[in-house]
Amino acid sequence: MEDYFSSFNSFLARFRVSANLFLSQFEPLALLLAPLLTLVIAGALHSLLSVVHDKGLKATLIGLFMTSVKLIPGIKSYIDAEKQKVVDKLQSGSKSKREDWRAELPTTGFGAGILEEMKDAKNKDVDWQGKCSGTVYIGGSESEGHFSLINEACSMFAHTNPLHLHVFQSVGRFEAEVVAMTADLLGSKDKASGGQICGNMTSGGTESILLAVKTSRDYMKMKKGITKPEMIIAESAHSAYGKAAQYFNIKLRRVPVNKEFKADVKAIRQHINRNTIMIVGSAPGFPHGIIDPIEELGKLADSYGICFHVDLCLGGFVLPFARKLGYPIPPFDFTVKGVTSVSTDVHKYGLAPKGTSIVLYRNHEIRKHQFVAVTEWSGGLYVSPTMAGSRPGALIAGAWAAMMSLGQQGYLENTRKIMEASKMIEKGKEISELFIIGKPDMTVVAFGSSRHLK
Repeated sequence: MEDYFSSFNSFLARFRVSANLFLSQFEPLALLLAPLLTLVIAGALHSLLSVVHDKGLKATLIGLFMTSVKLIPGIKSYIDAEKQKVVDKLQSGSKSKREDWRAELPTTGFGAGILEEMKDAKNKDVDWQGKCSGTVYIGGSESEGHFSLINEACSMFAHTNPLHLHVFQSVGRFEAEVVAMTADLLGSKDKASGGQICGNMTSGGTESILLAVKTSRDYMKMKKGITKPEMIIAESAHSAYGKAAQYFNIKLRRVPVNKEFKADVKAIRQHINRNTIMIVGSAPGFPHGIIDPIEELGKLADSYGICFHVDLCLGGFVLPFARKLGYPIPPFDFTVKGVTSVSTDVHKYGLAPKGTSIVLYRNHEIRKHQFVAVTEWSGGLYVSPTMAGSRPGALIAGAWAAMMSLGQQGYLENTRKIMEASKMIEKGKEISELFIIGKPDMTVVAFGSSRHLK
């Protein structure tokens, strides 16, 4: 053993002499800066490779090129000037309208007379009946009766707030029933769902998605200890996921759709890593009206033990009824294994007042991560299930009234008309250069052109 240590020490001595002899030919400052420069280069290279991995080589090169171009004297100022022209053009039409807008309270109130001014303002809005796409989901002369019913329901509960359920028990019941009825439409009574579907009403599809992402992030942190979360979406997925990524400090990976304009399962699988908390699917996607391969995505999520959210904000109150009408609708809800959360809007084809959506979870274990409880506040215990604290009970009451007044037969009839109209549009194109993008499953019909625009 002593011979071994003696030989090792002799080796170290010879190595030290040789190293010092070699390094003696360099200046001390160079020896200090060389490793520092190496670290800087390695860091820059690592950052560049990370960007290439996230955005792809093509997008990275384009980004570097554009950044380099802006460094050329005069180019940045030219770009800024062109941007300002666009801003000025956009604002030119609205500046004159704003000149009569009020900026302070009137000295003496107008009383009920203000309603006449409001009616006049409403009459100056765009005439959207039969002329507006993707903005209003109810129209026609027969809708007036439904509008009146919803308005009366909302007025009855105008000052209610489900944050205080001990006072406003009625809207608490309405919310629970709206959630339960919607869950029933989306497979809650099917054995495959697990029988624990639960959720809450929100202000819209974006908030529903925000909550689903936040909940998935916190659930996966508890389940897998993930502290640098990432989620993977198809490029056709709603912009709300981008907002969620910014809000909740989640790395967002966007994947191109396949040739059928559906989420590319193979490409999504390639992007899954140890930090992935969730993948998403749309039923249908807003750009093309095409349903992503929900079953395949569910299997993928289940195999990796990650969350899978299905955006049904557009299809939640159409697809269940379209299936009953005989349309070939692929699986999209909680009957699909692997689906952990779903969002759907009651204020779209549910025909409820604007500001009503629902987020659902497969079980209570997942949903509990949506809630925020503050126990240290001097004002007492504060618990809030959604992004908002106080919520308008009037909208909850309006959603309940809409669903109860229409019933299954009402939604079936609406769906029949909606699907027939969309298929009519799909078949009715007469311009030869136009083509339908993909094969729409629902009410969105997207067109493309084979002719290049000049």
